[in-house]
Amino acid sequence: MNICMMTNTYLPHVGGVARSVSTFAEEYRKQRHKVLVVAPTFEGRPPPKRLEAYVERVAAIQNFNGSDFSVCLPMAGALNERLDTFQADVIHAHHPFLLGATALRVGASKNVPVVFTHHTRYEDYTHYVPFDSPALREVAINLSTHFANLCDGVIAPSESIAAMIKERGVESPIKVVPTGIDIKAFSSGDGRGVRKKLKIPDDAFVVGHLGRLAAEKNLKYLADAVGLFLKNTPGARFLVVGSGPAEETVLESLTRQGVADRLHLAGKLTGPRLTAAYHAMDVFAFASMSETQGLVLAEAMAAGLPVVALDAPGAREVLKDGVNGIQLPPDANAQSFATAIARLHDDSGMRDSCTKAARQTASAFSKERCAEMALDFYAEIRHGTLRQRQEIEQSPWGTMVERLGVEWRLITERADAVVSALMV
Repeated sequence: MNICMMTNTYLPHVGGVARSVSTFAEEYRKQRHKVLVVAPTFEGRPPPKRLEAYVERVAAIQNFNGSDFSVCLPMAGALNERLDTFQADVIHAHHPFLLGATALRVGASKNVPVVFTHHTRYEDYTHYVPFDSPALREVAINLSTHFANLCDGVIAPSESIAAMIKERGVESPIKVVPTGIDIKAFSSGDGRGVRKKLKIPDDAFVVGHLGRLAAEKNLKYLADAVGLFLKNTPGARFLVVGSGPAEETVLESLTRQGVADRLHLAGKLTGPRLTAAYHAMDVFAFASMSETQGLVLAEAMAAGLPVVALDAPGAREVLKDGVNGIQLPPDANAQSFATAIARLHDDSGMRDSCTKAARQTASAFSKERCAEMALDFYAEIRHGTLRQRQEIEQSPWGTMVERLGVEWRLITERADAVVSALMV
């Protein structure tokens, strides 16, 4: 199968969507499918040439509105030529805007079905756009819902998100397919080496966290909670992997609590260095309410880490309270979160039991299994749209009418999304 994946974020950008696209693309290629990733240019160290060989870069504005995201510019002629040569069997869009709209246009022009992964609760990211407001959040919800209904199929990364988008009005066929992880890679790592580099004692109890350090990750709450734990647990440390604008928020919280000297900021890590960082931790703490899947939780569990997290979409599919960690109500205060970490610190038997269960949980998220699920959905969507595509192909005006129809639906659905939000 020839699979074209269109995404607004990709390597060297570090984030959940970029990792999802790269994981699926690599696994598809291992299974002898052809892959073309269409993505914007990003500042930073370029990916290895073997990975970049199947990527078509689109010019983009860097660091949009002070973030680490790129905003794609209109599609170039070189991309049209590469798409003609590639002859995709399915187009997979990973965002409902920018290259997502391009995916619909390409699908209509090439008479190819389009699948969309609803990676994100887009309303949780409107603070990156000027003039953020409740109305803008509603627009984000409406736009993603309307876009999903313009696609032939929708992938939800968790049962929670599948239920949410159905409730919002998505009528296209939906399949739950989480992003897979490399179980073998995460099962071992040089944790002692990371501790030595960061000057963390071998016998210190380390609370870990990994992710983009951004406002939507609820990091003030997390830092407040871990800070309370550190104050009551001499010698314990907090290891944070990742970078972003909320790094200062974490530092300020721990400074206010007088434990900033036990914070270790490792920055962005990938590959073996990322795996090693997980193995330098004793427990993984996560407080985000904006996730659509528990990808980092599954990675942490593959490394044998018990997890403490809030009950939220994505996390609840991975974390089982009292089995592989501790799950707290979404309105739990910081002290309750700190107490949960302390339970795992104080009870080595519980910690060992959770470690064993965590590894068993992670096995269900293997990248091989998840790729097979996605490929099966592609085949299902191609089969389900076959008659319609044959009718379009047989009509002398079919492709042009379909392309005009897509453009009209994009315009009207966007207008409807804005009007609906303003009417709330």
